[in-house]
Amino acid sequence: MSLLHLGFYSAFTLSCLGLAFHRTHLISALLCLESMMLSMYIALSAWPIENQAAASTLMPILMLAFSACEAGTGLAMLVASTRTHGSDHLHNLNLLQC
Repeated sequence: MSLLHLGFYSAFTLSCLGLAFHRTHLISALLCLESMMLSMYIALSAWPIENQAAASTLMPILMLAFSACEAGTGLAMLVASTRTHGSDHLHNLNLLQC
């Protein structure tokens, strides 16, 4: 395993651990999701360069589009929950009380 792969795997793993253990605010969960998407985007961008495969160069663009949609949806949820509940604490959000 090269140093580049180790960096991608460690960034993704640290993002997953941050999402699992630091779940107090919605903004911290969104930042962890964005860092996961960023590490996946960089890995998908470097993969065709390593393999000299021109057929898979469209995949990072699609990943970036889905990441932008996910970020926009997450920020809309953050604004909506802050307006209705007064804060972005995740323990205030209960799906059973809708």
